[in-house]
Amino acid sequence: MESKLKPMFFSLPIFLSLVLTISTPLQYQNFVLTSLPGPQTLSWPTQQESEPESDSDSVFSLNLHHVDSLSPSLNSTPESIFKLRLHRDAVRVQSLSTAAGRPRAARDFSSSIISGLGQGSGEYFTRLGVGTPPKYVYMVLDTGSDVVWIQCSPCKRCYTQSDPVFDPRKSTSFLGVSCGSPLCRRLDSAGCNSKKKCLYQVSYGDGSFTVGEFSTETLTFRGNRVKNVAIGCGHDNEGLFVGAAGLLGLGRGSLSFPTQTGNRFGKKFSYCLVDRSASSKPSSILFGESAVSRNSVFTPLLTNPKLDTFYYVGLNGISVGGVRVRGIKPSLFKIDPTGNGGVIVDSGTSVTRLTRPAYVALRDAFRVGASNLKRSSDFSLFDTCFDLSGKAEVKVPTVVLHFTGADVSLPASNYLIPVDTDGKFCFAFAGTMSGLSIIGNIQQQGFRVVFDLAGNRVGFAPRGCA
Repeated sequence: MESKLKPMFFSLPIFLSLVLTISTPLQYQNFVLTSLPGPQTLSWPTQQESEPESDSDSVFSLNLHHVDSLSPSLNSTPESIFKLRLHRDAVRVQSLSTAAGRPRAARDFSSSIISGLGQGSGEYFTRLGVGTPPKYVYMVLDTGSDVVWIQCSPCKRCYTQSDPVFDPRKSTSFLGVSCGSPLCRRLDSAGCNSKKKCLYQVSYGDGSFTVGEFSTETLTFRGNRVKNVAIGCGHDNEGLFVGAAGLLGLGRGSLSFPTQTGNRFGKKFSYCLVDRSASSKPSSILFGESAVSRNSVFTPLLTNPKLDTFYYVGLNGISVGGVRVRGIKPSLFKIDPTGNGGVIVDSGTSVTRLTRPAYVALRDAFRVGASNLKRSSDFSLFDTCFDLSGKAEVKVPTVVLHFTGADVSLPASNYLIPVDTDGKFCFAFAGTMSGLSIIGNIQQQGFRVVFDLAGNRVGFAPRGCA
């Protein structure tokens, strides 16, 4: 049977918008190609551990390093390192989505908040001193969790870490927290041992967990002593952990490091994550008033009544080539009454995830704008890849994220990334069937990202790593 093509009719406003969209020349920017970073050796300036100690400084900065350099394999290739990063990323996204989709009331001591130090725990770490006198260890920094914790001896079970395990018996400032104390009650779910001391537990989406006593301790950051920080002292730590000694929770909850130290550092911190394939400078994190860059654009923090840990922001749309992508509406990113949905800014996720309808609209617009580039096969979670072998520079359509009150224009290297050493580059966004959208650290590279809990806002300062 012969099929007949039906004529398509558009209303005048839709027709005019189609004509305008087609006839408006897209905006492009130059993209200088970089290569996939290879294995990196970890070097940490030892003079930072012997700087004069101070109890009063209200500002300090720390270098950050990527987790790939903490546990490198001798026979790692750039490709194998990148594939491992994508695997960690998938675990991370699953963990965050599970946490966002589970109401607080459903948690008990045996299944507390999912976050942390497993394979999806956070991509950056720093070095700090724990106890008095300070013992220096590597700690992962994580905006997606609150509790600060460290492995402690004696170990019931401890995973392998690069420094000796912290022994609280050798610290004069270590103090266990009693079960009835306000600090213990601030845990989502607390336990109590036979000595009436408070117990904590943090579990992870990959089955990893840490259990131990909740305590207060002194932390030292490049000579800056911060006393009476509530930390978990983990004697039973099991799972797929990286080689850091523990985790510095940077979330919005009452037990996170920024909230606990709010009187001293003003509940303000910022970080700048460098593109490791293009810069030899270290990434960094700042605490205190100087963390707020003058050239930042700010978007208000939103509240999820079901979960106080994550940094939720309002995403109203995305432009490709200077044209707003039709189909990406604020309604796709709303937090629903059960706490699902929304958009968070996260240090520990690499690739930005957008709820599926938004991602498909963005991807299709980018494909149209990048039709001058030679397409290549899919790679892992990426379904829009290009063969740029033999090229040193190409033109790509611009991408702008439109947050409430803040338009953030991304450098090309923040959305077109190398995935192998043969010239394949992929569009570094992905769709998710979960309601939670996540702005990942690839998209944050090169910006100083400001977390101002006192001002209830998040800021982005371009070229903020200088």
